[in-house]
Amino acid sequence: MDPAERAAWLRLLLTPGIGPRTARMLLAAFGLPQAVFAAGRTALGRHVPAELSGVLRQPPAAAIEATIEKTQRWLDAAADRSLLTLADPDYPAALLECPDPPTVLFACGRRTLLATPALAIVGSRSCTQQGRETAEAFARTLTHGGLSIVSGLAVGIDAAAHRGALQAAEQGAGASTVAILGTGIDVVYPPGHRDLADAVRGRGLLLSEFVPGTPALARNFPRRNRIIAGLARGVLVVEAALRSGSLITARLAGELGREVFAIPGSIHSPTARGCHRLIKDGAKLVESAQDVLEELHLPAPATSRRPEEAAAPDGIGAEQSALLAALGHDPVDLDTLAQRCARDAGSLSAALLELELAQHVERLPGNRYQRLR
Repeated sequence: MDPAERAAWLRLLLTPGIGPRTARMLLAAFGLPQAVFAAGRTALGRHVPAELSGVLRQPPAAAIEATIEKTQRWLDAAADRSLLTLADPDYPAALLECPDPPTVLFACGRRTLLATPALAIVGSRSCTQQGRETAEAFARTLTHGGLSIVSGLAVGIDAAAHRGALQAAEQGAGASTVAILGTGIDVVYPPGHRDLADAVRGRGLLLSEFVPGTPALARNFPRRNRIIAGLARGVLVVEAALRSGSLITARLAGELGREVFAIPGSIHSPTARGCHRLIKDGAKLVESAQDVLEELHLPAPATSRRPEEAAAPDGIGAEQSALLAALGHDPVDLDTLAQRCARDAGSLSAALLELELAQHVERLPGNRYQRLR
C-alpha cells in the first residue's frame, strides 16, 4: 500500500462522524477511501447527512493530518508492524461477518496467525488461582491442538490464557495467541502487562482498531470485545460473575453464530455464577480441552491431558492428604472444615498455611479456603 492510499484509510478512520458501519457503507458505494474523498457533494449526500458530506469534501483538519503523519511513521518504524484494511486480502474473513467490522486493524507480530482457526478464552479479572491455572492449561492444550487463543490482555483469565498459548508456542505449536487491545497498539493496559505484551508480540500477535497513542478509555473496551468474539470460532468462559464483560463477549459470539463454552464451578463461588447462567442459556458445558476440540471437529494433540491431571498433588504427607480430602473442591470456611476434621482452629490454620505456601490451597475472602490440586 502506497503512503497516499494508507493516508486515505487513516483519514477515513479519523474523520468525526464516521464509524465502522458508515465507513463500510461509503466504501461499498464509492470503492477505496480516496474515491470517497474525491466524490461530489451530491453523490455523498445520497449516503450521509449534508454536514458530514461537507466535512468529507474539505481538506482534513490539522490535528487529523498530524495523527496521520505520526501513525505513518509508527508503521514504518518496524518490519512486524502493519495496517490491515477492509480491502486487504489478509483481512480476517471471520470479522467480515460482523455487522460493524473495524475499518482498519493495526497489527504487530505474527500476522499469519489471522489465517489460523482461533478460540477466544475470557473470564473474570478477579479470578481465583484455580481459575488462572485452568485457563492456562486449557489454552496450552488447545494451542497444541491447532487453535490460536484470542483474548484481551486483561488481568486474570485473559493473561493466563495468553501465557498458556505462549507456552505451547515455545514448545513448538504452530498456533499461538492474539491479543486484542482496547487501546492504541503501542499502549499497554494494564501497564503491568508490558512483559506479557512483548512476549505476545514476539510469538503471537497484537491487534487493535485504534490509532497508536490511543489511551485506555472505558468506551473502547466493549468495542474490543466484538473483535474478540468475531475473530474466533467459539468463546470459552472460564470464570465470570453475573455482571461480567465476559458474558457480553459470549453474547456477541452467540449472535454471530459462534460456539459458546463455559466451565462450571462451585455453586458457592461468585465467579462461577456467570458460567452457570451461560450453561442454563444453552452454552456447552466443558470439563476438558478435549470437549472443545471435539465440538469444533479438531483432533486432540498427542500430549493432551485434562487440566486437572496436570497438577496432581505430590510430596505431601498422609495428614495433609486427609485435609485436602476434607476440603473437597468447593470453597469452605474454617469453622466448617474444623467440624469435618474434628480439629481445633489453631492447628487447622497452621496446616492450611503450609498447604497454601505449597500452592495446594487458596485462601479466599471471608476466611474460606479452596483446594487447587
